[in-house]
Amino acid sequence: MAKKDIKKALKDFWYGKPHSAEEGGRRLGDLHEEKTHLYKHREWRGVKDTMYYFYMIWLYNYIFMVKDVMVMGGLVNFAKGVWRYRWVGQTYLPVLHWFDRGLEGMRGPALAGSAWHYRAMVSTTIRQFQRMFAADTRLHGGKQNDLYKHTIAHNETVWGGVFYPWDGEITNVPLEMIPYFVTCHVNSHTVLNYIDAVQSIGLPGDPCPMCQAESGIFVLDDVPDYAKAVVTCNEACDASVSTSTLQDWFFDKPLFSLPMPMLVEDQYGIPFSWEKLVKKLELQNQLQRFEWEKWEVAGKSDYYPINGVAQALYRIYQTQYGDWEIWHVTDKKVRKILEKCVSKKINTFPQTRHRVIAWSCAPLYYSNWCTWAYNCWGLNVIINMDSLMFDMEIRTDSYEHTLEDMAQYHMWAPMRRMAVGGMKHMFELWEYMERFNCDMVAMYDQLQCKGVQGLHGLFEDEFRNRNVKAFWIPHALPDSRTVSRAEIRRLINDYMTTVMHEEPLDPSLLDFDDSMTW
Repeated sequence: MAKKDIKKALKDFWYGKPHSAEEGGRRLGDLHEEKTHLYKHREWRGVKDTMYYFYMIWLYNYIFMVKDVMVMGGLVNFAKGVWRYRWVGQTYLPVLHWFDRGLEGMRGPALAGSAWHYRAMVSTTIRQFQRMFAADTRLHGGKQNDLYKHTIAHNETVWGGVFYPWDGEITNVPLEMIPYFVTCHVNSHTVLNYIDAVQSIGLPGDPCPMCQAESGIFVLDDVPDYAKAVVTCNEACDASVSTSTLQDWFFDKPLFSLPMPMLVEDQYGIPFSWEKLVKKLELQNQLQRFEWEKWEVAGKSDYYPINGVAQALYRIYQTQYGDWEIWHVTDKKVRKILEKCVSKKINTFPQTRHRVIAWSCAPLYYSNWCTWAYNCWGLNVIINMDSLMFDMEIRTDSYEHTLEDMAQYHMWAPMRRMAVGGMKHMFELWEYMERFNCDMVAMYDQLQCKGVQGLHGLFEDEFRNRNVKAFWIPHALPDSRTVSRAEIRRLINDYMTTVMHEEPLDPSLLDFDDSMTW
């Protein structure tokens, strides 16, 4: 072997192969098995990053997943839950594969910053399904234990901050967030049987598949019975209203639609605490202020160490659940990484060709498309629409101001503001493009959302008038059968080659079969 070849091999071993289409560059597509898309072998990221991935992501998360299960409800409750509810094993077991997909190709601070966000989401998920199982009458001989009497269920789109006044007395756990929303991202096949189940009892196939899946969970009796009462809040669509109707029917327990959260006192006998509310809101405002700091770095520099999928999912988790200690712990770790990147001017995504903003509702079964798009084409998703929904602090200077801001915050939940919130909010896209210095739009096209479908032509006109580069991603939220991951990639490939006339950074990622992947 020539001296030059030996030198290059040693460099590739120490630092990892370069991210380029040149001969000798990394080919991430070659790592995967056909159809399942599982790794043939681990990705070599260079000595430092490979060791970091093994110890601080792979091994660390497996250890803490077990620890979380033991601390947050115990192994017995977990084993019962796995045996009783099919969505647990289908998402808990492949969760590290979820990390692999979302973090593929990442290096240095971008790898670390993104991974901490994933870790927080996993811990939060375990905390919630373990609380479900610990309080579940179906796992405890039909008995309502003390935890059952101090747990309240609610829609995933009911903001967790509604329950701040009863902090420490009542634990709130969303009905659908764990069995439905989380499962879509980790395992693209999990919710399909729920969609089929609700259609089997006569529901037409054209309403929003999210609502179909959330209803189908109840049809198949795959939801724990863990709370005395339920608080619901519909999205601005008929399908969501139908979901609550079916849930009320199947649950057969006190169910209240916002704005009536004060009925918590009647059901649980625990008084409203203004002091607890203010304390929790001020802690939540701390999280929001750090989010703005992150956005400032993302919008004005190349030093933002979080990839598009980690940023979007973490933000949805954090803002929907409300203030939890895990968010503060994570933000503290991420702040150190962020400040290091800024002070040392580290370009965290050096192969960026286009700064992308993703708009409208994303395909839940393929949230990691943006990781693929960066590795293949240099498309760096800086920010997502869902991340911007709760762009506000909540005042705590008076009772009236607090309730006013809480009401607005709740109105700005995912899909209520920008997806179906009217022309003004839908077209905030242009303001945020400027704020985050984006030159391209990834426009999601949820095929069964009647509201957004009506604006398709208006966006096309605006893209032309403003000379905005934009590509459309059709999808059906959780249903991967309507538009596959491969079809989404093909559409982006076609746009980048025929419209942008660009060559891929990694040709091995252009075309592959992942039809059986999680």
